[in-house]
Amino acid sequence: MDEQGPGAGQRAGFWFGFASYGMWGLFPLYWPLLEPSGSAEILAHRMVWSLVAVVGILLATRHWSWIRPLLRQPRRLAMCAAAAAAVSVNWGVYIWGVNAGHVVETSLGYFINPLVTIAFGVLLLHERLRPAQWAAVGIGAVAVLVLALGYGRLPWIALSLALTFAVYGLLKKKVGLSGLESLAAETAFQFLPAVGFLLFLTVSGQGTFGRTGGDYGWGHSGLLALSGLITAVPLLCFGAAAVRVPLTTLGLLQYLAPVFQFLIGLTVFHEEMPPARWAGFALVWVALVLLTGDAVRQARRSRARLQRASALAEAAATAAGGAAADGAAVHG
Repeated sequence: MDEQGPGAGQRAGFWFGFASYGMWGLFPLYWPLLEPSGSAEILAHRMVWSLVAVVGILLATRHWSWIRPLLRQPRRLAMCAAAAAAVSVNWGVYIWGVNAGHVVETSLGYFINPLVTIAFGVLLLHERLRPAQWAAVGIGAVAVLVLALGYGRLPWIALSLALTFAVYGLLKKKVGLSGLESLAAETAFQFLPAVGFLLFLTVSGQGTFGRTGGDYGWGHSGLLALSGLITAVPLLCFGAAAVRVPLTTLGLLQYLAPVFQFLIGLTVFHEEMPPARWAGFALVWVALVLLTGDAVRQARRSRARLQRASALAEAAATAAGGAAADGAAVHG
């Protein structure tokens, strides 16, 4: 508990959460700054510099005791490798989508991600859904059909982001590492292939890092290197939020990122939103309102049950204490 009390701790956690999701929501403003580097080169630099940044943070905090136990567990290592593959695809599609002028569609991917995660729970973990969850998933499926008609194609960028992030979340849950730890493990798997690709670009004269003249310069190289901190800092804020605020609060804050991305796509990049796309997004938002409302109700019911159980336990303890006192008086 914080020294200033739980209220102050929750307020700090809220702002940490706001900062993390806010920064993720502003990512579409950053990736275009790295052009004329191609999306693949930007992705490789993000992998390399993320590992550099996270190793620096781990060294500064002396937080490396988790590494040796992980190395002794091949199954967890294999899941870390799979998570690295999933997040690599997610990062790559996202960077390409933003720099190709599809910011609004990338935001859609993170709007529908909770619905895809629920579908995974049913299909893979055999979880049972409540009626509101079934309704949300059904409306989400209709929304994808409406958006496919609006785009004239399946919204594959959004679906790819939602699916890869849902797979990534499932694997992270099974591995059981914190955000910073999992980023270190994943980027460790990404590092050598990324370095190899960057060396290939350099040798073939296609790399942009360290080049000067024209559209390139040390400022450009600095921005590429900064991608490591850009990746790590929101995770640090998220970790600080996760231990201070309830999951329901984090669940509500998660929508900040796609909301910011959506607004940036409309107001900064002036992407088109014909009526069919508005209709599809509106259906997605209706599904998310249903889903969020159901989650809040369930959280309240769980808290009420815990409070009742605590009150009953306290009453039982008081009664037992009274009985013990009476027994002591009789035998005294």
